[in-house]
This record gives sequence, C-alpha cells and structure tokens, in this order.
Amino acid sequence: MNERLEAMKKRVREREHAKLRQDIEVQPDNDRYEREGVSWHGRMSDSFRALCEAEKPIILDGERIVFTRTIKGIPTPAEPPEVRAAREKGNGSVGVANISANWDLAVSQGLLKRREIAAASLERMADDEEAVQSMTACIEVIDAALDLAARYADEARAQGRDDLAEILDHVPAHPPRTFHEALQSFKFLHSLTWMQPTAHVTLGRFDQYMLPYYQADLDAGRITEDEAYELLCELFISFNKDNDLYPGVQQGDNGQSIMLGGVKPEDGSCAVNALTYLIMRVSHDVNMIDPKINLRVDTNTELDLLIEAAKLTRRGLGFPQYANDDVEIQSLVNAGYDLEDARDYVVAACWEFIIPSVALDVPNINAVNFLAAADTAIREGLAAQDDFDGIMDRTRQNIFDQVDVYVASWRRWSLYHPYPWYTVLMSNCLETGRDANRGGVKYYNCGIHGSGSANGADALAAVKTFVFDNSVIERGDLMTALVTNFENDEPLRKKLLNEGPKVGNNDDYVDDILIKLFNDFADACESHKTDIGRSTVVRPGTGSAMYYVSLVRCKQEEMMEPVVEGASADGRHKGDFIGSSLAPSPGVQIRGPVSVLQSFSKIDYSRICNGGPITMELADTVFRDEDAIRKVAMLIRTFVELGCQQLQINTLNVETLQDAKAHPELHKNLIVRVWGWSGYFCELDEPYQDHIIGRHMLAM
Repeated sequence: MNERLEAMKKRVREREHAKLRQDIEVQPDNDRYEREGVSWHGRMSDSFRALCEAEKPIILDGERIVFTRTIKGIPTPAEPPEVRAAREKGNGSVGVANISANWDLAVSQGLLKRREIAAASLERMADDEEAVQSMTACIEVIDAALDLAARYADEARAQGRDDLAEILDHVPAHPPRTFHEALQSFKFLHSLTWMQPTAHVTLGRFDQYMLPYYQADLDAGRITEDEAYELLCELFISFNKDNDLYPGVQQGDNGQSIMLGGVKPEDGSCAVNALTYLIMRVSHDVNMIDPKINLRVDTNTELDLLIEAAKLTRRGLGFPQYANDDVEIQSLVNAGYDLEDARDYVVAACWEFIIPSVALDVPNINAVNFLAAADTAIREGLAAQDDFDGIMDRTRQNIFDQVDVYVASWRRWSLYHPYPWYTVLMSNCLETGRDANRGGVKYYNCGIHGSGSANGADALAAVKTFVFDNSVIERGDLMTALVTNFENDEPLRKKLLNEGPKVGNNDDYVDDILIKLFNDFADACESHKTDIGRSTVVRPGTGSAMYYVSLVRCKQEEMMEPVVEGASADGRHKGDFIGSSLAPSPGVQIRGPVSVLQSFSKIDYSRICNGGPITMELADTVFRDEDAIRKVAMLIRTFVELGCQQLQINTLNVETLQDAKAHPELHKNLIVRVWGWSGYFCELDEPYQDHIIGRHMLAM
C-alpha cells in the first residue's frame, strides 16, 4: 500500500476519528409517539431520521470514500402499547441480525428508484394499513439518507473537494457510473444499516455485485487494476473505522463478512473472476480484522486460487474461511431452499449459511451442548446400570430435549420488529408493501448451533472402551472420579484423556459416535415441522460460537443451554474448555490435519445445513516457503475432496501469543481467529485468549 493508505490505516487503528464524535445522544420522541399513536414502523423510521439529521458529515484528509459515524448511540423507540401488552403475555420480539441485503439491487438502482417503487406501492395499496405504514416508513428513511448524502456533498464542496462532491451528488441517489461511485454508494448504504437497532451486517457476494462496475471501467480505460486496488484498500480500511460501535460478544464480532467465488445462481457456472483475486490481495495487504473473507470452493476450483487463498491464510488473519459448494448447496436444497437461492448462499456473522436478498433466517437461536447430553447420560446411565446402548439412548433423548426447549422458546418470539431501512435493501419488499421482517421475504427459518461434539463423542467412546468393551474401569470408580473432579485419581484421568479413542484421528470407533450425535441432532430438528412459528425448518449446525467458553465456565442459572459444571469422561477437568466448532477436544493427541479432516468428513452434511467449520491451527513455521504454501493449498483441496462442509485455518505462534498476553502493549496489531470472526488478540477477554493459546498446533 502507498503512504496515503498506510497513514489512513494508522489513523484508524489509533482511533483518531473517534475524537470527532459528538457528545450527544439522540432520543426517540416517545411522548409524541404515544400521544399521536404512531405505528411501530413510524417510530423506527422517525428515530432513523432523527439520527441521520444529527449526524455531522466528516471528510478526513485524503479520503476518497467517505462516511464516519459521529454519534455513538442508536435510538430505540418505545414499542407501541399493543406490542407491550403482548410482551406481558410472554411473547418476545424478533429483531434483524445476521442477514445479507440485496446490495446489488440497492446500489444498481439507487435510492431514488427505490423510493419510486415504495411510493407506487403506497398508492396502489392505500387500503392496506400494514402496507401504508411500512411504505411510508421506507420513504421517510430514504429521504433521510438522501438528505445526509446531500450534506456530505456540501461538506466536500466546502473543503474544495469538487471531485468528491460530484460523486456524492450522484450516489447513492442514482445508479453508479463508475467503480469508484459504486464503492462510495455501497459504503454509504452499508454504514446507514448500522444506524438502526441491528447487529452483524454482512457484505455478501462482493466480487459478484461489484464486478460490472470494475469491468466497465477497465473496458473503457477509466481505471487500472492498481487504481482499483487502491480504492478497495481504502474501502477495506474504512470497515475498521467505526467497528467499535457495532454490537458483538467481543470486539471484532460484528459480521462484516465477504463471500467470494462460488457459482452463478442462474446456471451453476463458475463465478470466480478478477475481483475475487484482487480482493484477496487487498485483504492480505490491508492486514486488518475487517472485512472477514470467506471463499466458496468446489472440486473444480483452480489450484491457483487455492494458492492465493493459502497466502492469505499465511498472513495470520484467520481467513479466508472456506465453504464447499459441492456439499452446502445440496444441503440447503434438502432443507427446502430453492436451487437458485441455494447457489447464491453467503455466510452470516461467523459461518452460518444464509441466503442474501430474500431471507431473514435466524441461524443462532441457541446451541445444543453435545457434551452435556453425553455427560448427563453417562452419569445417569452408569448409576442405573444401563448398558452402553442405554447410555446412547439417553444421550439421544437429551439432545431431543434440548431442541424441544429451544423450539418452544422460539415459538414465543412472535412479535416482528419492523426495519424500514433493511426493507429498502431487500428484494421484493417494496414491491409487495411488506416490511422485510413482517412477511416481505421468502425465508424465516431458524438454526441451532452444535457445540462440544468432539468432547461428547470422546466421553462416550471412553465409557464404551474402558467400562464396557475392555472392563478396565469400574462404573463406581468413574462415577466417583467425575463427582470429585478426578481428585486423587490422576492416573484414571490420564487414561481417559490419553488412551481412549479420540475424534480427529480417523478412528471409526469414536467417529461413528460423532456421526450418531449429529444424526440424532438432525432427527430432533426434523421432528419440528408445524410447531416452529413462521419458520418452516429448524436448521442443525456444527458451530460453537462463544459456547466453547460459556457452556463450561458459566453457571447454569446464567444460561438457557445446559452447562457442564463438572468433569467429564473424556478426561476433562471441571472448567476446562471444549473444542471450537468442529475441532478435536483440547489436549488430546492428534495425528495431523488430514486425519482431522477425515474424522469430520464422516458427518452427514446433507442434513446439517446451518454451518460450523472444521477449525484447525497451523504453526506459522508451516508457511516457510512457496512449496509449503502449495501444500496448504492441497490441504484445502483435500478438505473439498473428502466432502467436508466448512474449514477455517488459524496461523499461530504460541510463543508470540504468550508474550502478547504478558506484554499487550507490544502486540497491539496481533490478529487471531476467535470463532467465526477475527479480532485483535490483546482486545479479547482472558478466557478467549487462553482458549486460543491452548488449541492444537498442527504440523504438515
């Protein structure tokens, strides 16, 4: 990157722009809303308008793509009386997060066209109260956005930036004429999306919807690849500017994920293009936590692309995360998604597979705790003198019970929060006069994570091996050890930990148990078809999110999910972490990365569409030369050929991590993969730092 971009990156990391934030809080006009009986739609749009009006246009030195937040808080208006009354009866409201807008449509049409469509629906559906409320709100938020863009143009003129003023006069109101205008339009629209009560605003298939503008400029001689590279670098740096204001479990957990590659939805042909490669180069050089890169691959993916991806992996950002089209597209179709929609899939904040433009799925309503299901079954089954099949039956029932609780809770979330701005950005909502969260899109499914699968399978395999098959551990001895957290019985714990079959070694003995756990999970989800509210399917997943900490460290009264509060039969001490998503249990002996892929490839992903990556850590010394880069690329190809679903690779140096924990001031820019997102190591809470330091370091 050139000096201008390096200086811009430095200012962003040092949060110099934060000094320009206004010390004001925009309050919703709740008294007027109550007095005038303003609809829920109207309350949302009016609060959005007030926030836009309070924003101060900021154009920093040297910026060519602009938007900087100056107000930290987001006004959340009071709900209407009828909604509050429903809440008192036990109903909850469903907000919007983890979705991907139709950025292609919003950018290419421009806001004036979107306003025209909303106005036409308002006129056509004048007798439909819901449509009138929704479309009136959409027009109000469009007008507020256009007014803010006009004030940005005025600020550019005031600074003598006539070139930038010309761009801001044109977009986002009108269709972009150039690649630069397309990027500016997107930046404006995307930034405004954070100015409503939402979370995890994804970026979708960026290399697809930006390609026409890039290609047109190249063909017309208006831009060179190097000039496009510079614009993209600036845009990517800007994604890190206000991300401290975005909600998440930890800093960096904000959902700014890009999906690259894949296939075209209309015919399934390869969608990889010049921007796919350029964006990975930009991400490598910018070297910041946002945006998070995801890459769709299949058996036909060119080795050159995998090598470029491996080079980005070497950078240590924790991405790209890889998704296997050969597996996931069919899995989504099996779950009821149209083929064309399934081919267009992206990821949500972390790894959850979602459909852009036409879906408001909630892919993370809760998490099944496989270790808890197994641990409870083991304790109760041993006490009841069950055989091993009886313990497995108890485990299956525990999984069903967890899913039943989550679905029952989901049914109570029946108040659908309107989102006028998101409605402007989604497909078919303006045409049908319906808010995106209130009937405007095609899909409203829900998903459940699957956490602690390797630990759960390992615990069950240990019981099967040592108690039943080999009879070398007595029931009572194991029960006592679990109750006492292996106090005075370290040899037994080491036997469970070091001598039992472990997921990650391509051992069918334990892998078959892993397969059964996920089949039971799929059965439990598929048992709910008509009792899941507006959803048509409950999507099982393989991800853990933050649950790899909370499900073993939190108290049960703090969690809806069952917590494993004691030791477990896999040799785990009380409070020790469980694996992240699809990863071997922490502390066990693993043969290598290929055996990890082989174990997890055995899961029947045709029934598991929600997502959750095989997670592995490679020592940074693995990437010693170009030949080593090629080997990592071949590992990614092996992941595809084995039929795995999703993969993320973290490049780590344990000594560096330990030093960063001791001396954070020396490692402010150290980036790691936390779960489905990347963050700055020194900004993480200590449990997450410890988990990352303790993960398996695999060699090649």
